[in-house]
Amino acid sequence: MATRNRVGIVGMGHVGAHVANSLMLQGIVDELVLSEPKEAKLAAEVQDLGDALSFCPHDVDIRAVGCAYEELAACDIVVNATGDVALARESRDGELQFTPAQARDFVPRVEDAGFEGIWLTISNPCDVVATLIQRLAHGPAQRVLGTGTALDSARVRHTLARQVGLAQQSIQAYMLGEHGFSQFVAWSGVSFGGIPLEVLKAEQPERFGFDRAALEETAVHAGYVTIAGKFCTEYAVANAAAQIVRAILADERRIVACSTLLTGQFGEEGIYASLPCVVGAHGVEEVMRPDLPPAEVERFHASCAHIRENIAQLDWFPPAR
Repeated sequence: MATRNRVGIVGMGHVGAHVANSLMLQGIVDELVLSEPKEAKLAAEVQDLGDALSFCPHDVDIRAVGCAYEELAACDIVVNATGDVALARESRDGELQFTPAQARDFVPRVEDAGFEGIWLTISNPCDVVATLIQRLAHGPAQRVLGTGTALDSARVRHTLARQVGLAQQSIQAYMLGEHGFSQFVAWSGVSFGGIPLEVLKAEQPERFGFDRAALEETAVHAGYVTIAGKFCTEYAVANAAAQIVRAILADERRIVACSTLLTGQFGEEGIYASLPCVVGAHGVEEVMRPDLPPAEVERFHASCAHIRENIAQLDWFPPAR
């Protein structure tokens, strides 16, 4: 019998539900284990997802476990999608006092039940929550990662595509640092079909000589355009998470900008922030170190400083291990 994979999701709000749907529709998952404290909400999502199975590539076993977090221990991956979207609408860091406290409750229970899989966290502030989970979890840091700027990198590619009239899939561009307002575009590494932006700017200044600061600002605040109209974001971040889940389960060794433990990159360590990472069966298998110019290194330091400022607001936060 072929090996079946099992993915757990904690939190079945807008994002968690869309992660489950994306995993099913893309044929990535064989079993889903869903955790959500609101019984009626969980039952509704299980029913709706089950009704969608006729349109999926293959059948998926869907199991609801409520707040029996220990049931997640048998999963290959557990996705943390807890949150309070109303708090997120108030501020980019609006969930700082909420989501870390949620993770502090369930992560030890899953770990103590024998979980040996990989944690993928979406909850905001993403880098703070990822740092917390790593400090609460057993085993190597590579088994804990956050979606981080995987979403923001997609947003900047979308924005660039509209600017220059090329397909997003033909553009290589990464947002780095915090998944928040201190993130930045690594302009030094942006290329189109392998041709650096600087080369194209020299050849076609009218097309590629755009205002980079304005374009970056548009990409950084793109999520709040979505929130202003529908009060949440859901599709893009869910698909970012699904891509990372697929990279792990299929051992793709895909390079993704995601939140990982810093261990000295650019002089930073002990916290999570986004850099391009090789993602495979063991989680983050390699952290790439792009050749950033001094100005971008300074922006990376500033972004890490903001993550530390957020962590410092939680006086119960466990120390680095």
